Amino acid sequence: MASIDKRGPLQFRARITKKGFPSQTKTLSSREAAEKWVRKTLAAMEQGTFICSKEAEQTILEEALERYAREISPEKKGHAQELQRIKIWKNHPLALRSLASLRGSDLAKYRDERLFAGKASNTIRLELAIISHLFTIARKEWGMESLVNPVQLIRMPKPSIERDRRLQGDEADRLRNAASKSKSCEIGPMIDIALETAARRGEIAAMRWEYINLARKTWHIPETKNGTPRTVPLSMKAIEVLQRLTRIIDGNVWRFCREQGITQAFERVCVRAQIENLHFHDLRHEATSRFFEKGLNIMEVSAITGHKDLKMLKRYTHLRAEDLAVKLG
Repeated sequence: MASIDKRGPLQFRARITKKGFPSQTKTLSSREAAEKWVRKTLAAMEQGTFICSKEAEQTILEEALERYAREISPEKKGHAQELQRIKIWKNHPLALRSLASLRGSDLAKYRDERLFAGKASNTIRLELAIISHLFTIARKEWGMESLVNPVQLIRMPKPSIERDRRLQGDEADRLRNAASKSKSCEIGPMIDIALETAARRGEIAAMRWEYINLARKTWHIPETKNGTPRTVPLSMKAIEVLQRLTRIIDGNVWRFCREQGITQAFERVCVRAQIENLHFHDLRHEATSRFFEKGLNIMEVSAITGHKDLKMLKRYTHLRAEDLAVKLG
């Protein structure tokens, strides 16, 4: 059964009640549009292709993001960083729109606004990836099968040029000297461990003595970014650094073990050392490149760094031309 009621000068409410289906209601701007919607909906019900869109129409993006943050995001390795991106979305005007109303043009406009604001392409790609995955989850698990993923309808920003920053000249010595004057007595040893192991910031922050075997010269990392545990060989320099540390009761290697805190301390060290455009993650790049310069092959290096994709590992192999010239003779 279908009915259309005039609710105002430009408001016509169409209602459909059919056995075996939830009642459907939609308000449109003309009787003609309301009749067309009724015919289309009834035909879909008869053909068995009808998908209820009520929940998608009644759920705004902000509500969906809050649910995503509770149920989906905590399962990811980059949970903390993703929550920051979700916060950005919740503060955007699109957060007040229903999921069903979001179109590719809305996301394209968001993309262009962020690019115009000077945000990095990779940052925008990660922000859009959250919305894309949210729509996938909503379709598959939240009963909103009617949704069309708007992110799949737009062009993604081109990937940013990968960083290839390495330490130059006496920058390593300047870093260590500046770190020795830091309020945090641990940032210097952390820098050395990063340069000796090519470990990620989060892996270094989570170091525990129970996973370190100084006799065997190994450090086991049970949780990694790609989900595969690995055991890292420790150089004599890395062992010396660890042996000088004072052990603390809780079993952590560092008292200072917040990832963001490491970044902030490293930034202050760089300012003190008058070194520009150097990130903590660049130390992983530097260490990986040094492994290749020492003669390790790509499989040996991947075993240390934990790279599963050897193509990705190639971008870390920025060998200095002057060093290669010495090898050439």
